[in-house]
Amino acid sequence: MASLTYELTLAGLAVGSAAALTGIGLIVTYRATGVLNLAHGAVAMICAYVLRQLVVVWGWPLPAGALVTLLVVAPGIGLVLDLGVFRPLARREANPAQSLVASIGVFVLLVGAAVLVWGPGARDDVPVLLGDDPWAQLGAVVALACLVGAVTRWTRFGRELRAVIDNRPLAVLSGIDADRVAAAGWAFGSFTAGLTGVLLAPYVRLDPYGMPLLVVEVIAVAVIARMRSLPVAVLAALAIGVAQAQLTRLHPEGWAGPLVQAVGANLFVVALLVAALVLPGIGGEGRDALPPPVRSGRVPGGVWLVVGVLFLLPLGFAGSDLHTAIQVPALAVILLSLVVVAGRGGQIALGQAAYAGLGALFTALLTARGVPGLLALGLAVPLVGAVGLLTGWPAIRRRGLALALVTLATGVAVSRFVLTQPYATAGLSLGRPAGFSDDRAFYALELLVLAGCLALVAALRRGRTGRALAALRDHEPGAEAAGVAVPGLKLLAFVLGAALAALGGGLLGMGLRAFDPEAYDPVRGLLWFAAVLVLGADSLLTPLAAAALLTTLDAGAYAGTAALALGLLATLTARIPPLTKVLPQETRSPKAADGAQPPTGRPALLSISRRDGAGGNPGPAEGRTHPHRTAAARAPASATPAPVPRLHAHDLTLTHPGGVTALDRVTLDLAPSRITALVGPNGAGKSTLFDCLAGTLRPREGRITLDGTDITHRSAHARTRLGIARTFQRLAVFPSLTVEENVRLGEEQGHVRKDPAAVERSLRLLGLAGSVRHSTAADLPTGTLRRVELARALAGQPHTLLLDEPAAGLDAAETAALARVLTALAADGLTVLVVEHDPDLVAGIAHTVHTMEGGRIVS
Repeated sequence: MASLTYELTLAGLAVGSAAALTGIGLIVTYRATGVLNLAHGAVAMICAYVLRQLVVVWGWPLPAGALVTLLVVAPGIGLVLDLGVFRPLARREANPAQSLVASIGVFVLLVGAAVLVWGPGARDDVPVLLGDDPWAQLGAVVALACLVGAVTRWTRFGRELRAVIDNRPLAVLSGIDADRVAAAGWAFGSFTAGLTGVLLAPYVRLDPYGMPLLVVEVIAVAVIARMRSLPVAVLAALAIGVAQAQLTRLHPEGWAGPLVQAVGANLFVVALLVAALVLPGIGGEGRDALPPPVRSGRVPGGVWLVVGVLFLLPLGFAGSDLHTAIQVPALAVILLSLVVVAGRGGQIALGQAAYAGLGALFTALLTARGVPGLLALGLAVPLVGAVGLLTGWPAIRRRGLALALVTLATGVAVSRFVLTQPYATAGLSLGRPAGFSDDRAFYALELLVLAGCLALVAALRRGRTGRALAALRDHEPGAEAAGVAVPGLKLLAFVLGAALAALGGGLLGMGLRAFDPEAYDPVRGLLWFAAVLVLGADSLLTPLAAAALLTTLDAGAYAGTAALALGLLATLTARIPPLTKVLPQETRSPKAADGAQPPTGRPALLSISRRDGAGGNPGPAEGRTHPHRTAAARAPASATPAPVPRLHAHDLTLTHPGGVTALDRVTLDLAPSRITALVGPNGAGKSTLFDCLAGTLRPREGRITLDGTDITHRSAHARTRLGIARTFQRLAVFPSLTVEENVRLGEEQGHVRKDPAAVERSLRLLGLAGSVRHSTAADLPTGTLRRVELARALAGQPHTLLLDEPAAGLDAAETAALARVLTALAADGLTVLVVEHDPDLVAGIAHTVHTMEGGRIVS
C-alpha cells in the first residue's frame, strides 16, 4: 500500500509540475500585460507539435530540437502575439474583455493552424524531454519559480515590472518602457507554455483539441492564486495533482461510482469551477464587459430575401444527400443563443456548447424511453433551460473576465462529467422524428424552427426587454440605476440562451442521426463564440452566416480552415468592424413616440424666468404643470408646512479594504422641494455617501430610511423603483440606443411606469424632443448626453433625484440651462441632492450646502 501511495504521489507530482508551469506563465503574463491568456494551452500544443516535427519527423537530436523549440519558437510566438495582437490593443486602451476575445481568437487560430498542418488525429510518438522522473520536472518548476521570484524582487526589470503592475500610466510617465515589459512578459509566458506542452505531450493525447483544453483546465491554479502569487500557484498545482492521482485508487460501487471516478480523474476541472464560483473574481468592475456594437440601420428586406433563397437552394438543387446542408440550420439556432447572451446582453458566455450537448443528450435519452422525437426535443429544451437556471444563478454575480471563467468552467465540467462519460451516453442513438427521416423533409423542419427562433429573438431585441438587455450590455451600473433588475435580466438571458442552444443541439444530433460528444466539445464552443463576435454579435444575420461558414469550410479536405480564418479575424476584433457591417443598411424615417412626425430642429432647453425669492434662487415657471408637482408645492406659500425629511441617512459608516474610512458616522436629511448640495475636496467621501444613498454601496454601520422605511439593504434598481433616481459623474448613457430609447428605458423601469407621456415630457423639458431624439447616443457630445441621462432619470417620475457632478463637461451656457431646470424641478416638489465642484452652480441653486472632509460632514 505504501508503495502504491508513493507511486501515485510521483505521478501526481508530474502532473502538478506541468500545471504549476501553466500557473507561473499565466500569472507573469497577466501581471505584465493585464491579459488573461486563454491561448496558453494552444501555444503549448503548437510547441509540442514543433518538437515532434523536429525530432521525430526531421530527425534532429532531442537536445537541439528542445533548445530551438523552447528558446526560439516559444518566445517567438509570444513576441509575435505581443507585437501583432495585444500591443495594438493596449495602445487603443482596449478593455479586458476585448483582450480576452483576442486571446480566444489566438486560441482558435492556433488550433485551426495545427489541424491544417498536422491533421486532427492524435499522436503517440512525442519525444520525452526529462524522462520519467517526476522529481526532475518538479525541480525544474521550483527552480523556475525561484528564478522568477528573484528577478521580480531584486532586479531592475523586476522593479519596472512591479511599477507597471501598480500603475502603468504613471510608470510610463516615469520613463519605464511598458511595451518592453509587456514583451518580456509575453515571451516568458509563451516559454512556460512551450515547456508545459513538451512535458505533458508524452503522457496525454497530443491533438489540436485535447491538449489545449487540458491546459485550459489547469488555469484553476492561477485563479486560486488570484493571478498574483507564484508560491500559491505552485503549491495549489502540486496539491491538486497529487490528490487527483490518489483518487484513482477509489473504485466505489453503485450508481454514483462512475461519477465519483470521473470527478477524481478531473480534479483540476472541479478546482476551476469552484475557484471561479467561490473566490473573488478577477478583472475590473466597469470596463470588462463586451463593448456595445455600433448601432446601424436595419438590414434591408432585399438582403433577407437573398439569404432566404440561399437557405432554400438545397431543397431544389441539391441531391438526396443533404448531410452537410442539414447541419447549417441547427448550428444557426445554437449560434442564435450567443446573439441573445453575448450580442444583446453583452455577457462573455463560453459554455454554450455544453447546453447544446445537453439538448442532444436529453433528446436521445427521452427517445430511448419511447417518447416521440419532436416531443422529446420539446421536453429537452425546458429541461436544459432549467439547467441554465441552476448554472446561471451563481454565475450572474460575476462580470467580465470572472464570468468568462465561470461559463468556461461550466462548459468544461459538463463535457467532462456528463457528455463524455459512458455512464451517461453508452449505447445512445438519436434518430429523426417520424415523418422527417428524409433529408429534405428534416431540412424543411429545421428551416421552420430557425425562422421561428429568429422571429422570437427579433421581437426580444425590439421590445422593452431588448432595450433593458442593451442597457445591461452598454453600462451595467447605469442600467441598474435606471431601474433594470440586472440579476433577473442576466438570468433570463442565460436561460433563454441555454434553451436555444439545447434546441439547436437536439436538431444537430437528429440531423446527424447520432449523439456525438465531440460535436459539443468546449473547444468548439470557443470557436462558435469567436465566429459570432467576428461577424457581429448583435446581428440576426450573424448566426446564419457563421453556421454556413463553419459547416462548409470544414466539410472538405481542409479541416481547420474555418478556425484559422475566424481566429485570425478575432485577433483583430478591436481594430476591424464586424463583417456584417459591410452589408447595406436601411435607415428608418424617424417617428415620434405616438407615431406622428417629430418636429425638426434642435429645441432650446426649457426657458425658466427668474423671480425674486428666498436666497435669490429662481422660482418655478408660472402657468406650467409638471408630473412631479406635489400638493404641498402647489399650495400657497403661507399654507406650506416646513419641509419634512423624506430620505434620511443616519450614522453611516463605511471602511474600504485596507482600513481607509470613507464615511464616519454621517447623518444627512433630504427634504422635498429643496436642493441640497455636497461640497468638499476630492477624497472627502462625497461620492461614497452618494453611492450609499443610491444603493451602489452598502454602509458597514448606520441606516438609510425613506419615509421611515429602512432601505439600507435595498439594491440600486429597487431604490430606483421606489422613486430614487440618480445620474453618474462619468456618463452612464447607453451608446447603442437612441436618445428616445434611453429615455424610454427610464420610463419603463422607473418609479411610475406605463406612462408613455412621461417620455415626451422629459424629452421636451431637456430640449431633446426634436430630431436629436432619433440620434444614437454614441454620436452625441457630452452636453447633450448629460441632458439625456437626466431626462432618463426624470422619465421614471422619481420623487428624489441624486446628481453626481451633473455639470462635468458642460460649458457656461449649458451649466446655466441645467441650473434653471434643477431649480424648476425642486420648485415642483422634487427632492434634489447635488454633488458638485462648481461653486457658482452650487451658490445659484442650493437651499442647503453641506461641506464634507475626511468622511464627515463638517458644516
